[in-house]
Amino acid sequence: MNRKKTIAGLLALLLVLGLGGYGAYWIGMNRGMKMTSTSPMEAAPSANESSAGKKVLYWHDPMVPGQKFEKPGKSPFMDMMLVPVYAGNAEDEGKVAISSRVQQNLGIRTAEATKGPVATTVEVVGSVAYNERELAVVQARANGFLERLYVRAPLDRVARGTPLAELLVPDWVAAQEEFLAVSRMSEVGLGPLREGARQRMRLAGMSEEQIRLVESTGKVHPRMTVVAPLAGVVTELAAREGMTIMAGAPLFRINGIGSVWVNAEVPESMAAAVKPGSTIEARAAASPGTIFKGKVGAILPEVSATTRTLKARIELANPRGELVPGMFVTVDLMPQARVDVVQVPTEAVIQTGKRTVVMLAETAADGKQRFRPVDVEIGAESNGMTEIRKGLEPGTKVVVSGQFLIDSEASLKGTTNRLSDASEGGNTVHRGTGTVEKINPDTVTLSHGPIPALQWGPMTMDFQKPQGGIPQGVAPGSTVTFDFTQDPGGAFVLKSITPAAPDSASNPGGAARK
Repeated sequence: MNRKKTIAGLLALLLVLGLGGYGAYWIGMNRGMKMTSTSPMEAAPSANESSAGKKVLYWHDPMVPGQKFEKPGKSPFMDMMLVPVYAGNAEDEGKVAISSRVQQNLGIRTAEATKGPVATTVEVVGSVAYNERELAVVQARANGFLERLYVRAPLDRVARGTPLAELLVPDWVAAQEEFLAVSRMSEVGLGPLREGARQRMRLAGMSEEQIRLVESTGKVHPRMTVVAPLAGVVTELAAREGMTIMAGAPLFRINGIGSVWVNAEVPESMAAAVKPGSTIEARAAASPGTIFKGKVGAILPEVSATTRTLKARIELANPRGELVPGMFVTVDLMPQARVDVVQVPTEAVIQTGKRTVVMLAETAADGKQRFRPVDVEIGAESNGMTEIRKGLEPGTKVVVSGQFLIDSEASLKGTTNRLSDASEGGNTVHRGTGTVEKINPDTVTLSHGPIPALQWGPMTMDFQKPQGGIPQGVAPGSTVTFDFTQDPGGAFVLKSITPAAPDSASNPGGAARK
């Protein structure tokens, strides 16, 4: 009886041990299967997790990077899981991180925004004209005949006091004879009569100098010589020898050339910056190396409907006659300088038409330089420097060379990774392995593995067919290796697609290659 009990106890113990081992085996298998079945898409970190000690800022879909999510999960845009963005990544806040080697290859240079004076210099074109304030019109003072003409052609230069013409004035003879007759009388009390005769000569058109000549010589002088009242150019000649001249008829028009006017065409937008009294410098092609300095005399209150410019009247000294009316000159208008103005090198400013942007260069805690665009409002430009009215502070570093490359690269998907140290090669063609789900007329639907270069997880998406078409041996259900790029419109285009090798089929994944 005891023997039977002992055998029964041993059997019970063996049964318990067997059941326990089977249970442990079943639990281990289930746990292993559960761990094995967990895909990378399901292993997204939570809001409190970090990678390599970095804090997760938000989750996003790399295909739609502008949309941010507070929690992990499946993308509402694509058949893939959201990707975390960690603090300090180049893609945070729209920044682009570029390694020092790539910066050297791109020729990137930086400079600081400084604060200092700026003087606006506006270069305009002007034309030389006569100074209308130096103008004389010579007229006949009495009726007569033009007996001799000394100036025979327009635009002849004359000096002050140069004889112009000789006139015979018959009306002067009677007036002079009367004055001389009264002067020869010695009776007392003829003073008023003599003064009346002198006044008659004045009314006949004789000058005081001519009257004194008649009085001193005691002879009649019926001819008069017309002289130039100032030095200049005879711009109008209305007299010819033998002509009968009427009193008040214009004979000559003389313009002085000791000073000239320059009518500068000032753009309407710069009218507020140019004021009377502003200093200018003028240069003429006819006088290389000569700088004519002057001031703005007036801003004429009229805008040209054709050129949308105002005329700035500038008076320039012309002692040697180098500036000739009708000549074109280049005028540098220099308004008053302003101090304590934030300015950057002009080459750092990118103007797109609607926006004016500068590229900031910032050094992160890890020592890498990161770049991001900033909208600014610019002002005057002078000596290679541009005024920044809004958007920058003094001491801020801006990119002055290579910013166009940064701006264009930053606008493409995945460039932050391509420019980082993890992908120094600057790849543009990406490779992946997947399964053909469907072949459409223009696209191929692929279920592929992760593409680390683009931060893509496993997903199913459409690619445009390669130019050569789908090769033989590729059909729905085929495991393939494919290369693709992104065109400027944002679509993904297959460069090639081939049946995958056995090792590639067993390890589907993605990589970027050059």
